[in-house]
Formats: sequence, C-alpha cells, structure tokens
Amino acid sequence: MQSYLDPRTGRTWPLDQPRWSGDAREPLMLTPRKGISREDIARNERNIWRYAAAFPFAPKAPISMGEGCTPLVERALPGGTALLKCEWFMPTGSFKDRGASVMLSLLRDQGISSVLEDSSGNGGAAVSAYAAAGGMAATIFVPASTSPAKTVQSRAAGAAIELIPGSRQDCADAALNKSNEVFYASHNWHPFFLEGTKTLAYELWEDLSYVAPDNVIVPCGAGSNVLGCWLGFSELLRAGQIAKLPRIFAAQPANCGPIARAALGLPAEPAKPTIAEGTAIAQPLRLPECLTAMRESGGGAVLLEEAEIAEASLALARTGIYVEPTCAQAAAAFGKLRNGGRIGPAETTVVVLTGTGLKSTPRYAEMLGLAL
Repeated sequence: MQSYLDPRTGRTWPLDQPRWSGDAREPLMLTPRKGISREDIARNERNIWRYAAAFPFAPKAPISMGEGCTPLVERALPGGTALLKCEWFMPTGSFKDRGASVMLSLLRDQGISSVLEDSSGNGGAAVSAYAAAGGMAATIFVPASTSPAKTVQSRAAGAAIELIPGSRQDCADAALNKSNEVFYASHNWHPFFLEGTKTLAYELWEDLSYVAPDNVIVPCGAGSNVLGCWLGFSELLRAGQIAKLPRIFAAQPANCGPIARAALGLPAEPAKPTIAEGTAIAQPLRLPECLTAMRESGGGAVLLEEAEIAEASLALARTGIYVEPTCAQAAAAFGKLRNGGRIGPAETTVVVLTGTGLKSTPRYAEMLGLAL
C-alpha cells in the first residue's frame, strides 16, 4: 500500500488525505514502488500522463496541457558531445510543469479548490497556469523586492500575487504561516511534485530506446530534478527495465550551492547573488535526500563561478539554444566533468536544460552590455 513517507524516520501517513508535510512539518516523499515496463506506457498520450501507470493514484481527469515529451538534441559542447534535454518546451516554459500537473491533479481530486505557493519564478508560473487550467484558485507569495516583470506570467493566469516584505526565506516563512488557511501546494514541499519530475527519468529511458544514459547533469536548487531522476530511474531498476542507475550530477552556482558544497565535503558559505537565480536556494529542504541520490547513483556535484555560467549561457545561445543561465550551468558542468576525467568520451550524457531564455531577457542584456 503506497503511503506518504518521512524518509528520515520511516513514519508513514495514508495517501487519501490532503497533506504537504508530516505532522511536525517534516518534508515527505512516498514509499518506494516498482516501476513500469514499456508495455505500460499509454502511447496515445503525448504528455507525461503516458507514464500514468507509474503514479500511485489515477485522477478522474488529469490537468494537462501537453507537458513533457520534450526534445532530446545532440550538441557539441566544450568538452565533448552531449544530449540536451530541452525542458523549456513546456506550456509555461520550464520543467516545473511536470510537477504542477501531477500535484494539482491529485489535489483537485482530493477536493482542494484553492492553493498557495511561494515563488517569484518558474514554480509560481507553473502552479498559476495549471491551477487556472484546472479551475482552481491560486495565491502566490513573492518577495516584495521582486521585479514586477517576474510576476506577469502568474498574474496573467489569474493568480493573486501577494508581496511579502523581506528576504526569500521570509516569503517562505509567510507561506508556512498561511498554510493553516489555504492549502500549501509548494513545489518544494509537496511530495507529488516529485512524482511529476520523476517522469523525466521515464522519458529519457524511452528516448534512449529503453536504456538508461550513463550520466544525467541537472541544474539544482531545491533538488526536485535530482530527486525526480533518482526516483524514476530507481523504479525502473527495481522493475528490471534498466541495468543500472545513471550517475546523477548536480550543478550549482558557487555563490549559492549548499547541496553541491555538502556533496563535495566543503564548508557552508553565506549565499551571494547569482545570475543562476533559479537555483539560488540557500536552505534546501531535502538536502540529505539529494546527497543520497548522488551517492547511490555514483554521481556528484559541480560548483560554478559566475563567469563560467555566463560563458556557457552565451555559448549555448550561439548554437541556437536560448535558455536561462540557471540551466546553462548544467552545460558548464558537463565541460568541467569531461575535462576532469569524471565523464568519459564514449559515455551517453544527458544535460537537462530546464527553462527558456525568454524569461531571462534582463540577464542576457547585462551579459551583452545592452540597455533595456
């Protein structure tokens, strides 16, 4: 019987009640399950729901807008050739649509009609859009210092934007306090968001003719793609569909890389501003689980300086790949891993590019020395 799970204590809770954390605000996951086989793929679905058999619930009507089934493109990068997983080919322009689709489909089935999220970026945009698509109300808390341009997408979807004084952490704290009044559908907290991100693993398995890649490099903030890949590929391994886990590597900015620093055995440092703002999570909730994922897969982490991230962003753009600097750091990490001998030239390596560069126009203008 599938249950919510506190991976640090082993305590479980039933799935049939809406829940985003343990009773004492423990971050939850789900009890492990066996994966699916290629025969279980719903091939008539051109979205993540083609892998619905891998989910522990079946919604009456999934909230879907065609998320998933993103291109896998071979490209020569500094250091060698990699496969780029183009996750910005999503309805709201980022990978977070995977998690929003699954999480909100569950919550709507459980009778939740109004949700709360805290995010000034892709998470808020995805929750706003999928709530709108599902006839649900959404309130998004964002730091008061956030550029108005960053909330336009959420506002356009009809979400209520509430500006919270103080830091990003103050914003998260305010959402936690408000969670007694409105259900907290947080992309960082809710375990069913990870059920959505795990479809990336299933999709890569299908993309590669039912074989796991040797390596997957992901930009990492709170770690939902690190954990999603680990969960999905672990299920496929338990189902006997792949021979081994791919090595999972997390790419983080040196200015704010607590997960990478912990993985590399480096002391913690205060967070500083970074152009990879989508991964600037100073206090990731699931740090121990991310470390487990990297360790079990035989992967690791890479810290990237601001100049390396900017260089990778512009280098990708000059091959036609226009993505957020946040995810361009995965391409920069590929070069460092290849040059350092941690990834071999004959290995199949997937570089996950999570968001469109259209959301980072001001950043590109700065890198190009242009005034907007």
